[in-house]
Amino acid sequence: MSRSLRHPFGGSRHYLRPEKDKGSRQKKARQPKIHQNRFSVEGVLDAPDSTAARPGLRLRIAGLVVLVLFAVLGLRLWALTVLQAPAAAHAVSANQIRAVPIDPTRGLVLDRYGNPLVGNQVVEQITLSRVAATQHPEVVGRLAALLEKTTTQVNAAITNPRFSLYKPVPVMSGTNAQMLPYILYVKEHPADFPGVSSVATTERTYPQGELPGPASSGYPASQTLGYVGTINTAELKSRASQGYQAGDSFGQSGLEYQYESQLRGSPGKSELEVDAKGQVVGTLKTTAAKPGDNLVTNIDTNLQQVADNALAAQIGNLRNTYDPACLNAAGKKAGCYPAATNGAVIVMNPQTGAVYAMSSYPSYNPDVWVGGISTANYNALSAKGNNQLLNLAIQGVYTPGSTFKLNTATAALNLGLWTPGQYYDDTGTFTIPGCKYQSTTCVFHNSEGDGGFGAINITTALTVSSDDFFYNLGAQFYGQSAKYGQTPIQDQANKYSLGELTGIDLPQESTLSRVDSQAERLKLHAESPTGFPNTTWYAGDNVEMAFGQGATVITPIEQAVAYSTFANGGTRYAPQVAAALVLPSGTVVKRFAPQVTGHVNLSPTNYQAMLTGFEGVVNSKGGTAFGVPGLGAFPGGVAGKTGTADTVPGKEPTAWFVGFGPTATAAQYVVVCVIDQAGFGATASAPVVGQIFNYLANHPVTAPGIPPVQSNILRTTPIQLPSSAPTTTTKPTTTTTTPSGATG
Repeated sequence: MSRSLRHPFGGSRHYLRPEKDKGSRQKKARQPKIHQNRFSVEGVLDAPDSTAARPGLRLRIAGLVVLVLFAVLGLRLWALTVLQAPAAAHAVSANQIRAVPIDPTRGLVLDRYGNPLVGNQVVEQITLSRVAATQHPEVVGRLAALLEKTTTQVNAAITNPRFSLYKPVPVMSGTNAQMLPYILYVKEHPADFPGVSSVATTERTYPQGELPGPASSGYPASQTLGYVGTINTAELKSRASQGYQAGDSFGQSGLEYQYESQLRGSPGKSELEVDAKGQVVGTLKTTAAKPGDNLVTNIDTNLQQVADNALAAQIGNLRNTYDPACLNAAGKKAGCYPAATNGAVIVMNPQTGAVYAMSSYPSYNPDVWVGGISTANYNALSAKGNNQLLNLAIQGVYTPGSTFKLNTATAALNLGLWTPGQYYDDTGTFTIPGCKYQSTTCVFHNSEGDGGFGAINITTALTVSSDDFFYNLGAQFYGQSAKYGQTPIQDQANKYSLGELTGIDLPQESTLSRVDSQAERLKLHAESPTGFPNTTWYAGDNVEMAFGQGATVITPIEQAVAYSTFANGGTRYAPQVAAALVLPSGTVVKRFAPQVTGHVNLSPTNYQAMLTGFEGVVNSKGGTAFGVPGLGAFPGGVAGKTGTADTVPGKEPTAWFVGFGPTATAAQYVVVCVIDQAGFGATASAPVVGQIFNYLANHPVTAPGIPPVQSNILRTTPIQLPSSAPTTTTKPTTTTTTPSGATG
């Protein structure tokens, strides 16, 4: 028997049968056809008897997963315990420790002898934490009742954005005597006043008072000193890197702003431990604040007071004195009481640039800013047309009039257009050469009341302030522009500082000053086509510019620098108010040395010709300031120049006078006075300068005290003027004789 193997489902159809049946061909009955199915049960079930078991692989996969999970867990644990530990610790401790900034004591501002112009006084503040006010709203009402305020006032202080979110907000401040009852009550009832505390701080005080007189309502050099207020958003953003916070004090103007970084000092910090209720339970650490440096200035307080009162008194006199020469809008004499709206005075050392005094009228007392200024007071100080906050010595711009002749004379002599010995026939009337229009625009005249001065040289022209002489120089420069250039006078004026920033160490020096020219007119026209429609430049424009009229406007500090440059022989210095920075201990941190900013070439011959002319202004009978009290009697002699600048028809002219001396030696003083809408320079401004020189004759400015004497620094009462009487001096002999009647 043969055997045939077959698959149970789809194998061969052979089956076991006797061999004898092999030959039989008997046909079987037909069965249903079974198709082969390729589905494998073994492939699905993987029966143990058909494949090998793999437990090791499964264990390895499971172990790898567990290992990864442990690694991630360990990495997270490491990050929490190592990387984020400081932040977590800080977050936890923040709930227990409060860091409170300690404000530094601001440095003092002293005069040149160490007397305090700006000091400090200790005040007590009652403060309230914003967090405590939120957690315990009832404390607002209790504190308001205690301080005799309304809840609205207390809430206004809490929500005031000028105070830092992270510092307690001051609700009330005052002297120790004023605040002591409130402070004691809060300390005796701490549970009723959560978040309320008291802190000692300092605020500005002004120990010097103006002398009795017209300026007594102001304060010596108030605009120069400036004031302190709360830091604003823009200041906070620009000083963020220096550690300022909202609510900090910040110098807003004058020296307080200019030397903010040095005066401020460095804040300290106190770390307080608090409980869950926010109550202080102890002090962990205190870092003391570093006080600011004291600023020693070049200002002489007594001289400053003399200048303040002389300016204020003269403005008051002018407003109450009828001027029959006052012209109306039609140019006719109508008479008036001069408006004398404002003015400025500067006293400067021409050898160094040191500013001894700087007055601006109208003035104010910076004490109104202490503790925060009221809206009413601020509106009064900044009212249009009477802006007491402006320092007109550096921010006011005025037409210079005949004081500008310094520049025209220097240009003419230096460039060879004119010589010291050359004469001009002054007839009192000047007609522009080649003028095409037969009108008044072609003809210029000397000042009202002045006829012709006849044959005069440049020395006499300065003494009598001959306009005709300088008309001629302006016309000649215009006619010979191919030889001397388009702007020879303007270029010379720029070298003297006119139309340029002087570099004084005070903020907000005006950038509006300019010396008239076609380039300036094009610039102004581009800025305001309707306000400045005229862009042409003719001979008449050059003539007007040559004697200080037209669109030329300058600041008093530029004028002081210009005449200081001439007075010292040609070296231009930056005006300097600060003299030194000194630590409270007395150690000198820095001395401010004179800063040379330019030079003007002045040959000895040309210089002497002009100097003699300026001396004649004061000492010659025909001089425009002859006989003014205080000028002719100054030891060593005074030279000067008057200026009367017409501005708006129907208004009095702007009055100028510049004096410098002693001329017999190296000049030590330049004094500038300008009063707007005041009349003639000789009668309106020269008397102010005369009063100042009269004081200086008997009380000269002496060397600064650096380091200052401690007893002077601690002075709490105003210093008084010296009581010595003026000494008798002999009037200098005049060297130049000119016709009388000049007005300048």
